[in-house]
Amino acid sequence: MVPIVDLSRRGQRFASAFADTAQKIAASGNFLLGTELAAFESEFALWLDARHCIGVSSGASALQLALTALGIGPGDEVLVPAFTAVPTASAVAAVGAIPRAIDVDPLTACITSASVAESRTPLTKAVIIVHLYGHPAPLPATDLTVIEDAAQAHGALNDPGRSAITVYSFYPTKNLGGIGDGGAIVTDLAEVADRVRPLRVHGMTAQYVHQWVSQNFRMSEVEAAWLRLALPELSHDVHRRRSIVRRYRNAAPHLRWQAAHPDHAYHLAVFRSPDRTTTRAALASRGIATAVHYPLAITQQPAYRDLPHAACSEAEAWAAECVTVPCFPEMTEAEVESVCSGLAELAV
Repeated sequence: MVPIVDLSRRGQRFASAFADTAQKIAASGNFLLGTELAAFESEFALWLDARHCIGVSSGASALQLALTALGIGPGDEVLVPAFTAVPTASAVAAVGAIPRAIDVDPLTACITSASVAESRTPLTKAVIIVHLYGHPAPLPATDLTVIEDAAQAHGALNDPGRSAITVYSFYPTKNLGGIGDGGAIVTDLAEVADRVRPLRVHGMTAQYVHQWVSQNFRMSEVEAAWLRLALPELSHDVHRRRSIVRRYRNAAPHLRWQAAHPDHAYHLAVFRSPDRTTTRAALASRGIATAVHYPLAITQQPAYRDLPHAACSEAEAWAAECVTVPCFPEMTEAEVESVCSGLAELAV
């Protein structure tokens, strides 16, 4: 079976170098907020051509801290795409604000200026743009505070500083995936960076002096060290992902692929099928694994169904039809060809 992703292959790429680094960390006795994290923050900011990067414990915590740093809290409403991973909405709820799901574009699965303008209310203070599957979404024309959720978009964004904050996830499957959970807040605004740093350590500004109410959102030295090993390979890995999906699309132009974009980072390769069950069974019969990202829109999730939302028919259609096929840089040529052949034989 061609897997959706095989993390053991990525692990083998960095295992030897990581073993040496982990030994040095263990011997140092410095496991948190040390030199590895500081170095990774500098290196990732440089890779992004951004001024500030703050490493934190996960992509979800990065979103939560971004909202807090921008003053979003109880009673405020934040627009989120109805078609996204749940952490986009749960981060809003975690700061006491109200996630309001809005519809997405039928081709890109990303929100648009029109959906933002049509869905905002007098309570709306911010909007989270999700670059879903690695597709770079345009910023909406709005006076609302904009936060970019780039959890799946490492390598897709080439315009640093265009929004207040961009957040990343380093969940192991991501384009830049860690050996555990991790995330980062990236910003060109010094005042935002200065606010986030103490927020990730219980709101502490000096030893046992807590200026703000917060929790622990630290990234470990071990996680940072792994990310430092993987970062130099990221540009190559994104190029490989693009190459794989280009071959898929050429082999199966009849399928309803997510809209192409020259900067698409292809964290996931996704098309739409009106009969998803039959499509997945057909690919499985050819030894090709598939997945569904995501089977429910935010408007359909039990935890969020009763919140006020805009009508989200396009998001719910994406949720009903999306199919993810294998796409990761360690795929063999034989595996890529196998997927191409299987896709070419699918009915529309």
